[in-house]
Amino acid sequence: MDYPIWNPHIGGGVLIGLIAIAHVVVSHFAIGGGLAIAILETLAVGRRSRALRDLARRSSLMLILVSTVFGAISGVAIWAVIGVVSPAATSALIHNYVWGWAIEWCFFLLEVATALAYYATWDRVSPRTHLFLIWTYFVAAFLSLVIIQGILSFMLTPGRWLVTHGFWDGFFNPSYFPGVILRTGTCLLLAGSYLALAALREKDPKERSGLLRLLAGFQIVGALVAYGGFRWWAASLPPEVRTLSHGQNALLPGLQKTEAFALWSLTLLLALALLAWIAPRRHRWPVALVALLAGFAFLGGYERLREGSRKPFVIRGYMFSNGVLVSEVGKLNQEGILSKARWAARESDGSPEEEGRAVFRAECSSCHTLDGYLPIRRLLGSPDPDRVTGIIGLLREDGEKYAASQGRIPDGLNYPFMAPFVGNDEEAAALARYLEELNPRPMASNAGPVDRSRGGER
Repeated sequence: MDYPIWNPHIGGGVLIGLIAIAHVVVSHFAIGGGLAIAILETLAVGRRSRALRDLARRSSLMLILVSTVFGAISGVAIWAVIGVVSPAATSALIHNYVWGWAIEWCFFLLEVATALAYYATWDRVSPRTHLFLIWTYFVAAFLSLVIIQGILSFMLTPGRWLVTHGFWDGFFNPSYFPGVILRTGTCLLLAGSYLALAALREKDPKERSGLLRLLAGFQIVGALVAYGGFRWWAASLPPEVRTLSHGQNALLPGLQKTEAFALWSLTLLLALALLAWIAPRRHRWPVALVALLAGFAFLGGYERLREGSRKPFVIRGYMFSNGVLVSEVGKLNQEGILSKARWAARESDGSPEEEGRAVFRAECSSCHTLDGYLPIRRLLGSPDPDRVTGIIGLLREDGEKYAASQGRIPDGLNYPFMAPFVGNDEEAAALARYLEELNPRPMASNAGPVDRSRGGER
């Protein structure tokens, strides 16, 4: 809120999601792939197996490209985008966890260095030295996950941090360990799924069957661990979070469908892995590809569910999605939102219409665009003044309840998945006028009450 917000046509949240999910999928493969290749080469040395060693060698190039090239570039892209789309939240994460990020970056540098050294030293160093490099790579990559999970899970379940603001209270939050288990299982199933595709290039049928059965074991164990972690993660969420996506009357049906999609994707992968274990000779590349895509779908679905469950916060119980702190709602209701978002106030020429546009930019544009993602013009239709004023009034009541409850989700919220309206009476009136004039021609079909099932996607 203290900084200007960039709102691209597709929506800042969508842009972050596209980059972040691609990065997360790649990073999980990089971790699981490191473990799988380390185990393959360790077995190859112990058994003097050509097939195991060839598979490890073939897979190492993809591991390097994924972890050191795409992983690094997409990671930088995430920082660049969140810095302009959600600057207040980015600042909060840096200020609270700067040493956590620093440690993670050290592990990532070690990960890159050992990955490059491992690929460059095939047949140039002793087997023991080569194994040391790949095992060091895996440990560094896994420790990166351990660090980042603490920060990511903190945003959804900050736990005692809301009271103490202590580093470790936020880091080891209620969903930390369940998330570590879930992500560890995901790393294993993604590694097994990709390496199964690479194993199909083995020409010896007997050796190929052995490789596929071994990699199916990775997928089966990974799927079971990920499922256990997912159930533990869901149980660790506060009751008000679970109501968004669980039960027959879920407040956000889209999240409920996302959860079902993720779990059915995991079920499909597990079924294909069991078939590969039972009949490896019948395992072919179309089936292996479907299994890999199912692994991607599970992780992507979980990430969307995790992000969506934070609504209406970016850091639950502390900061709303538009950068307004729960602790400052009462003050801003008196002084006005534009007293904080001075960058938006500078865009106004003082007229009511321009003031309303500035309020919209400051308070609504982090989630809504005019005509792109979650378009406010289409969602409102051509509202009558009473309807718009009523919506703003309900959202304002929610803000007052949030302030009184000190960040907890109080009973009786009208829009528990939307950030409340924060501002003085003049700003509320200006925003109402601005919204009313977006679609001046009346359309009777859009003049009814707000549809909560559609609004839940906001």
